Amino acid sequence: MKSEINKSWFVFYTKSRHEKKVKELLEKRGFEVFLPMHKVLRQWSDRKKKVEVPLFNSYIFVKTEEHRITEVLQIPGISWSIRHNGKPAVLHEREYELINRFLETGLTLEIFATPDLETGDKVRVVDGPLRGMYGMLVATTEGNRFVVALESIGQSMRVLLEPHLMQK
Repeated sequence: MKSEINKSWFVFYTKSRHEKKVKELLEKRGFEVFLPMHKVLRQWSDRKKKVEVPLFNSYIFVKTEEHRITEVLQIPGISWSIRHNGKPAVLHEREYELINRFLETGLTLEIFATPDLETGDKVRVVDGPLRGMYGMLVATTEGNRFVVALESIGQSMRVLLEPHLMQK
C-alpha cells in the first residue's frame, strides 16, 4: 500500500485521436489509466449518431510514481508530459472525483482550455508546425496570439494559436 501513497494522476498529451489506443498500450504495461469519455451527437450527411469520445481531446491521465514518467513517455502515441509551474502536472484526487461526478450526471458537458498563461508571458510552442519556437503571448480582439520578434530587422510576426499549444 505504501507505493500507492507515492502515486499521482500525471497528465500526458497524446497524438490527435490516439487516446484509446494509448490507454490500451498503457494498461497492457500495467499502468492505471484514466481516460474520461462522454457521449456526443455526431452528424454525418446521411445520419446522426451518439458516439463516445474523450472528454479532454489528446489528454490521458496515468496514476504512477513521478520517476516512471519517462517510461510512460516511451509509449507510442504519447507526445509529452504536461507541465505546470515547471513540474509534471498532476490531476488532484478531488479533481478526479469531480470529473467522475460530472460524467455520472449524464448531462452534456462543454470543455474548453484554461491555460495558465497571461498576456505578456514568454511562451514556447509545444506542438504543431511552430513547435519549439519561443515568443510572447499577446491579447487582441480576435483572441490570444503568439508573437515572435525579429529583433535584427525591427519587425514582429503574430499568429493565432490555440492556448493548449503553448506553455511557459
